[in-house]
Amino acid sequence: MICPHCAERLTARERTGQQCARCRRPFALDPRVHGRGMHDLRIRRIAEQATDGGRLKVTVTQLWYLCRTSSAVWAAQPARGIRPGVRWAVALGVALSALGVGLLVQGWAAALGVTATVIAVVVASSLRHRPASAAWWSVSPTESVFRQLMTGPWQRTYGELPPGVVDDGPRAPEPRASATGRPRAVLLCTDHAVAVFLRANDLPARLRIRLVESPPNIAHESLADVPAGLPVVVLHDASALGALLAPLLRLARPGRVVVDAGLPVAAVRTRKGAVHRVSGTSVDAADLRAVAGLPEADAAWLADGLWSPLAAVPPLRLESAVTAAVARALTARPAALRSTDGFLTWPAGAPTGTDDPSSTKEATSG
Repeated sequence: MICPHCAERLTARERTGQQCARCRRPFALDPRVHGRGMHDLRIRRIAEQATDGGRLKVTVTQLWYLCRTSSAVWAAQPARGIRPGVRWAVALGVALSALGVGLLVQGWAAALGVTATVIAVVVASSLRHRPASAAWWSVSPTESVFRQLMTGPWQRTYGELPPGVVDDGPRAPEPRASATGRPRAVLLCTDHAVAVFLRANDLPARLRIRLVESPPNIAHESLADVPAGLPVVVLHDASALGALLAPLLRLARPGRVVVDAGLPVAAVRTRKGAVHRVSGTSVDAADLRAVAGLPEADAAWLADGLWSPLAAVPPLRLESAVTAAVARALTARPAALRSTDGFLTWPAGAPTGTDDPSSTKEATSG
């Protein structure tokens, strides 16, 4: 690896204990110790790009998605093969019958009996039982490992997180919010990391909006004290509950402007480099088509339990999408926003969430 201080290329022996043997200065991460792609220069480069040269602040969760080296999702698999007790009981019966015939009859019948016995054993061995497996996903490194690297070795070495990065962990203090005055709209955000990102960049004050952070399953209650005349912008993951949120809010609050600014399923479902995850929430595809107005392919993808996180969207695109959604909400009329209108169009470009798409693996089996 290259020393982040003196830029010398170091062998494994020259960087023992996370210290450069050339300049004698410590560094935080070593790919051989902390995993592929985990080294100071790469993390700094990605953080620099994510913060738009220092203009924005991003969260540790957002940086994790951007710094990942691989991501994959595997479809659920049904049970296959025959259970051992049944399989070998049948094979034993066939084998004993074949051997019995071979012992009683001489000549070619005996050879046939032995051959049948061998075939029965081979077939029984090939029909091994494989239990059903649930769909699962992985991102490397895991969120917990990456967060530990940032709040552990990185902060011990440099005294702080990478420039422009803020902690959004459960113990992190909330960013100090500026006064917004009288809000012009409400932004309902269902992702904690994105809500921290919006506060850290002072978007509520800049756009004169009221930010409400809430999981999608209790979003209705979170808007109970919001003035009826304020338009609502809904910001959510590309998920089943997220897709249903804006249409259900429109049904529950007729006459209110509700703009769906969530991450579109179509933008990530087949996008190479997009992060796909698996949810335990089950929603029927027919409901997604009827209520959210999703196409068949998008509804089926969500009904299978797949989803994509909003926090994986590059921060600059996320900022642009929120700004555009608020502008639309301020000029929209309730009658023009039906549940079948679909998602707000996001800025051009794929929300891939990685600085090196070639290093990201998307694998679906089944």
